Amino acid sequence: MRNSGIVISAVIVFFLGNLCLADAGTDATNENAELKARIEKLEKELAELKQMVKQQDEARIKEANNIERRTANIEQKTMNVEPAKPPSDKKPVLAGLDVQIYGRIKADAVYDSARMDIGNYAKWVRPDRGRNDHSQFDLTANETRLGMLIFGPNDQDMKTSGRVEIDFYGGGAENKSVPMMRHAYLNFEWPDDKFSILAGQTSDVISPLWPDTLNYTVGWWVGNIGYRRPQIRLTKIYSIDKDTDLKFEGAIARTIGRLNSNILTADQSDSGEDAGFPSIQERVSLTLPLLGYKPTTIGVSSHYAREAYDVNAAGTSKIAAHREDFDSWSLNLDLQQPVNSWLSFKGELFMGQDLDAYLGGIGQGVNTARDKEIRSKGGWAQASFGPWGKWSFNLGVSADSANKDDLEGMAGDKRRYNQSIFGNVLYNLDKNAQIGFELSQWHTEYVDLGDADSVRAQTSFIYKF
Repeated sequence: MRNSGIVISAVIVFFLGNLCLADAGTDATNENAELKARIEKLEKELAELKQMVKQQDEARIKEANNIERRTANIEQKTMNVEPAKPPSDKKPVLAGLDVQIYGRIKADAVYDSARMDIGNYAKWVRPDRGRNDHSQFDLTANETRLGMLIFGPNDQDMKTSGRVEIDFYGGGAENKSVPMMRHAYLNFEWPDDKFSILAGQTSDVISPLWPDTLNYTVGWWVGNIGYRRPQIRLTKIYSIDKDTDLKFEGAIARTIGRLNSNILTADQSDSGEDAGFPSIQERVSLTLPLLGYKPTTIGVSSHYAREAYDVNAAGTSKIAAHREDFDSWSLNLDLQQPVNSWLSFKGELFMGQDLDAYLGGIGQGVNTARDKEIRSKGGWAQASFGPWGKWSFNLGVSADSANKDDLEGMAGDKRRYNQSIFGNVLYNLDKNAQIGFELSQWHTEYVDLGDADSVRAQTSFIYKF
């Protein structure tokens, strides 16, 4: 305000000076030069005063703004301060881990022209027995799956991961299905060495492929062997050149057998457990650019296991109680061949004996009436077409043949041949939702019971996440 007063005073002086000059008359011309100089001086001083006032006003505004910003920062910091927490050595469960949830919701509606074993999913056609078997309709959501992948923490040399997955085919009423463990394992991997160790339950090393069917069983009991079981697996990959890899896999696994139901005592046990040692699985595969579009993979695999039965006169024609050992083995070939962007082939062949625990032999492993393993052989092949836009197609055939001589004298329905021919179409509604339709023809041959046939139509609604 003091500076503003100076400016006003200067203006008053300026006007008073002019007034005095007017009263002096035209004869005071000798003083004009002096007055003009004084006026120029006053104008210069007035301009300087205005500039000083402007600079001081700008300085005051800037300082006020700085004070306002500092005050706002202090208030914000005060708001962000969290209350002090007591020290603790405990860390969050998922600290340092990358957890990914995945799964799918699947509803299956199925019509069978004849009775299948079992209704929700197909294994084989039940025998007619002269009763003109009737059709079936099933509707289920049991193939809905939920899984979790866990990664890390990792160091520079080793990566760790784990997986847990369930579906709802563990039994129970249709609308109160029981969860069933599919996968539960941990994995240690050394990427630079291309070596890994897996421990837990997952798919078998042998026959690692499966046909792309909407049917839950993916060819089990009808040409595709291999299931899931607890195991400890070692994997090593050798890079022969830029595009060629040689892979070795080996595992010791739990032998899944049957109860020794022939024993009259309460000391029941699993025939695989009674063998006293695990089953052995191995596979060697070669991946190479055979046709040029994508690598071809050819694999050879095998397994050996043993089951031990304690039998007595109640379960065999032999008089003395004794132990019987039965060998389970398989030799397998698998192939994956991409041809181009819309066509690919894959398939497997197998031969072996006592394969019911591996879903071979049409579900038959040992003929306890003759103390003999049941031999079987089979395989499957599939061609995949697409995707073309939102559409994709699969065509395939699979078959399992049990040795007829090994079935002689066995109780129950003796299945000697089982075949399925299938085709399906899948349409993607969006990146998550999918609708599929599958048509398959089933043919099962029995010893002494004739043949049985069924046509199966299945529609599936799938939502993946």
